[in-house]
Amino acid sequence: MSIRELDTAYVAGTYKRFPVEIVRGKGSVVEDVNGKKYIDMGSGIGVTSFGIADDVWQQAVIDQISQVQHMSNLYYTEPCARLAQMLCARTGMKKVFFSNSGAEANECAIKVARKYAAEHKGAEYSTIITLENSFHGRTLTTLSATGQAHYHELFQPLTPGFVHVPAGDTDALCKAAQEHKIAAVLIECIQGEGGVVPLDAEYVKALAAFTKDNDILLMVDEVQTGNGRTGALYAYMNYGLQPDVVSTAKGLAGGLPLGATLLSEKVQNVLGYGDHGSTFGGNPVSCAAACSILSRIDDALLAEVREKSAYVFGTLSKAEGVEAVSGMGLMIGIKTKKPVAEVVAACIEKGVLCLSAKDKLRLLPALNIPTDVLQEAIGIIKEVIAE
Repeated sequence: MSIRELDTAYVAGTYKRFPVEIVRGKGSVVEDVNGKKYIDMGSGIGVTSFGIADDVWQQAVIDQISQVQHMSNLYYTEPCARLAQMLCARTGMKKVFFSNSGAEANECAIKVARKYAAEHKGAEYSTIITLENSFHGRTLTTLSATGQAHYHELFQPLTPGFVHVPAGDTDALCKAAQEHKIAAVLIECIQGEGGVVPLDAEYVKALAAFTKDNDILLMVDEVQTGNGRTGALYAYMNYGLQPDVVSTAKGLAGGLPLGATLLSEKVQNVLGYGDHGSTFGGNPVSCAAACSILSRIDDALLAEVREKSAYVFGTLSKAEGVEAVSGMGLMIGIKTKKPVAEVVAACIEKGVLCLSAKDKLRLLPALNIPTDVLQEAIGIIKEVIAE
């Protein structure tokens, strides 16, 4: 049986795969089983921050895996502690809980919010406000937090305790807080799965003031927007926010599973012994990989991300067949006159791997994609959109 036949026969049919089998790659170029090369403009949905088989990342993984590949959280390991220190030093947060994915990082954030509210305001303060068009994960609870009804239809009853309000509507936010006992507000600064839609800066400012004035925790989901993706280490930094809780994953470990929930001084001691746990969270190989990634997301790299972003926006904003370009940094959504599925398929045919988000073409290239490779890919995308 071919790989595709094996996949069809034995892998749960939850993905509509493209007819491409990737077998190897280097940096931002990957190769399929037939030897055809593609420029990767999706980076595994924002995961391979420094591209495929990055030398520094690879060596960090090899060095750690040759020492100890896993140890339970009953014991100390250096990569876990070092990564937590790095994250806190870069953000001003005080403690970190490690898990395996963005959904788990958000689950932890939700638990922190509810325990904090119960201890400081009463057990009835358990509701969490999220925004319509948001996406926070696929576990039952994070799916309930997600503000998109079509994700909910097949999985009733949902976990209770979530209210969704329209992004940008401060009146709806205030009304929800009057009608429910609110523990926290959870937002994405850029709604990625919702179509790469940045929140309005004035709304975010008003939301931050509202949560502070009402002793409601402000939690920011940085699963897709974090780790350099938007031209800042975390997207909330572009808005001047000081969140109480931050969740992140995807690009943090550069291709290995790792989630992190960052806790501010206000909530750093909410989780005590036995309150939460994870078998694989803080895995030393994943954490060593993340230390490698985080150490290289410096000011120079972030400036490059912003520069490349300006090039993409400038090139595509007025291109033929483009209706609008949205996003921030190297998290970019392109509204095309053509159906997005046709654009993605045509790009694959011409050797560029892209993503979609709702009705938009979505680009999430490696942060260090070489300028000439980026220009080649954007040239192809531009041609496809105009055809």
